[in-house]
Amino acid sequence: MRSHRAETFTRVIDAVFACNGGFLAAGDALTEPVGLTAAQWQVLGFLEDGPATAAEVARRRGLRRQSVQETVNRLLRNGMLDRLPNPADARAPLLSLTRRARNAMRALGEAQVEWAEDVAAEVPLADLETTLRTLQRLRAVAARPQPR
Repeated sequence: MRSHRAETFTRVIDAVFACNGGFLAAGDALTEPVGLTAAQWQVLGFLEDGPATAAEVARRRGLRRQSVQETVNRLLRNGMLDRLPNPADARAPLLSLTRRARNAMRALGEAQVEWAEDVAAEVPLADLETTLRTLQRLRAVAARPQPR
């Protein structure tokens, strides 16, 4: 029999999965006018801070490397990313935003701010701050190696 704590944690996981689905659907709606998907937006958003490898994007975003690589390949084909030499590893090029990608991200930024303001207005700020701290802690705990 599960403890109350484990049962509550399981319900948190279910709620996070449901939120993720809703966030992806909202992201797809926001990105559609500029010809992107939420997954592509997520990769481009990471690269706004500077060039990185596909593996680094996957690791830092908590995504599967193969999924990120597929998204990167589409972005390369669509002229949204450039490959740069990686002095640390010639086999893993650095990925960089093109001017086209920067323009799309600028347009998306405006739409995302409006959406975020609308959604955030429905939840008290203190609840949002607590949720953020809790999710950050859960991510750190979940990232630890699990005993087999």
